[in-house]
Amino acid sequence: MFAALTLSPVSAHAESTTAKARPANISAGQVDVDRYVRADLFESIKISPKGDYLAATVPLDNGQRTGLVIMSRADKTITGTFSQGKNTHIDDFHWVNDERVLIGIAEKLGALEAPQSTGELVAINADGGRPQFLVGQRMMGEGAGTRIQPRKVERVAAYLVDPLLSDDKRVIISVMPFSADPYTRAESMDVYTGRRVQVAKAPVRNASFITDNHGVVRFAAGAGTDRRQRVYYRDGDGSDWQLINDESASNLVWYPLGFAADDSVAYIGSTTLDGPDEVLAFDPATGKTKRALRDNDVDPAMVLQSVGGAAPVGVLLHDGKPRTAFFDEQSEDARLYRSLEAAFAGDAVRITSQTADGNLTLVKTWSDRSPGDYYLFNRETKKADHLLSQREWFDPREMAERRPITLKARDGLTLHGYLTLPKGVAAKNLPMVVHPHGGPFEIQDTWGFENDSQLLAEAGYAVLQLNFRGSGGYGKPFINAGQRQWGLAMQDDLTDATRWAIKEGVADAGRICIYGGSYGAYASLMGVAKEPDLYRCAVGYAGVYDLPTMHTHGDIQGHGSGETYLREWIGERNELAAVSPSNMADRIKAPVFLAAGGEDQRTPIEHSKMMERALRSNGVPVETLYYKNEGHGFYLEANRREYYTRLLDFLSRHIGGARAKLD
Repeated sequence: MFAALTLSPVSAHAESTTAKARPANISAGQVDVDRYVRADLFESIKISPKGDYLAATVPLDNGQRTGLVIMSRADKTITGTFSQGKNTHIDDFHWVNDERVLIGIAEKLGALEAPQSTGELVAINADGGRPQFLVGQRMMGEGAGTRIQPRKVERVAAYLVDPLLSDDKRVIISVMPFSADPYTRAESMDVYTGRRVQVAKAPVRNASFITDNHGVVRFAAGAGTDRRQRVYYRDGDGSDWQLINDESASNLVWYPLGFAADDSVAYIGSTTLDGPDEVLAFDPATGKTKRALRDNDVDPAMVLQSVGGAAPVGVLLHDGKPRTAFFDEQSEDARLYRSLEAAFAGDAVRITSQTADGNLTLVKTWSDRSPGDYYLFNRETKKADHLLSQREWFDPREMAERRPITLKARDGLTLHGYLTLPKGVAAKNLPMVVHPHGGPFEIQDTWGFENDSQLLAEAGYAVLQLNFRGSGGYGKPFINAGQRQWGLAMQDDLTDATRWAIKEGVADAGRICIYGGSYGAYASLMGVAKEPDLYRCAVGYAGVYDLPTMHTHGDIQGHGSGETYLREWIGERNELAAVSPSNMADRIKAPVFLAAGGEDQRTPIEHSKMMERALRSNGVPVETLYYKNEGHGFYLEANRREYYTRLLDFLSRHIGGARAKLD
């Protein structure tokens, strides 16, 4: 079942037994969409503190919910399970001790949505015993595979702050009451009974907490109704809170990351005024900071933790391809990562969890051609055993390359993105699909296996993805450059990238379409409206096309700060008609394909129907695919199969790529 790999400075790639068994290429000229609509076998895996168990999140019901499966590491038998109802997902989970798992609950109302935490916490034993609803904002009844009993409804949201590695019974959580401008509490909670004791109260609204390595709450960061962030520090229990950063004064946002293993220094992420975010080292004794790490081009994307502990030791950077950087490159943690990176040369590497003694390490590897593999690395033997592949039906040797690209916008701003190229074909005069991401703000396309790009590349298309201004990952100034630029400079970035691909000889100027979901759908329809001669067709999936209605419909304006967000980042309602595709249908010449779900709360289906009416009234060819019971993106496998089949057929008719393989 396992493929062994010895890790050393000169070790070579492991080739797992699952990879050898994967299917060969599909027949030429047709794309098997089935393998692109199948849910992952699992989403994440963590090992228990003593290494006796593995816990994994597993998609259920076509991805409409996720469950937790716990298995014995020795014989791989399933010992416990947990799941809840439709649209309920596992936000995250943590081993508290070798028998008890703490689970955070989330909701997700569409395939394009990111799971939103509900603030509910549940715990279950590794053997499936003692399931307990601990804290949360709604009544939760019995779920499939569990014996969880309802508890009294409590109008709070709770989140794990510190699993307290030295305590097998208690954790530190943050508890936020559901009231106007709530002040968060930090509480110590028993993971078997749910009993809680307050240990700190935040001096700022909507706060999150950071503890030291002894479980003492030391930082609180939050913001009030002015949406300006403030960070407070205290020396320990009973000490007064001290304001150490006020965004209103510094114009900087700080986000505390944690303490070094000896608590002598704390690490704080910080925005900068002139580029990417940096990591500061904060001296608790003096209150002074100094730079610990900063990259010239990209933000820290993820904190890397110490071997057998939780202290920050470095960061993951999405700099074209992922790479790691450490506060001390000579540390034990840095050496371990460098050994793993050398062993899996060409792949990105991340440690997802470890045993308490640091001997067994669960490692995830991934690449532009591999969705992800998990290995269990033994530090004593220096060997790694292959455990599972997330999508074992894909053979990395047959998938498309995803190249990082850099170009200049018309105003001189540096832009980054990716070009996915069909395998075995020269990157010259190819039909191309421009594929803008959703969001749009603070979202970033990164290097890795991207489902739609691989599907389109298999059909013969080059796929261009751009992190236009407003995207995340390149610093606060880059995000701010997208403020109120929907349909303006953000759109010009996509136009400039398209023309760059033509100039580079990659794209055939007569065979380019633009396709995206959510904000990407808006950008696609704006693309054919603003540049009617550049694109041969457009596809909008779960899109927003009439911007003024965002102030009256959907799930953004209904939130407490939603209207402020819309005004600050998208624009005043009376300004938005001029940058709405629904008002520019008379300028569109290219055929359009629209797809949407009737239960979409983020971008209600009325946007698509309004766009459809506008196109038809102006004689623009338009095709539609509407499912009344789908949300923000399609969940059901049959619906996704039909969507991808229709998408490939639409693109093929207009720029000539392969169609879907039919049964």
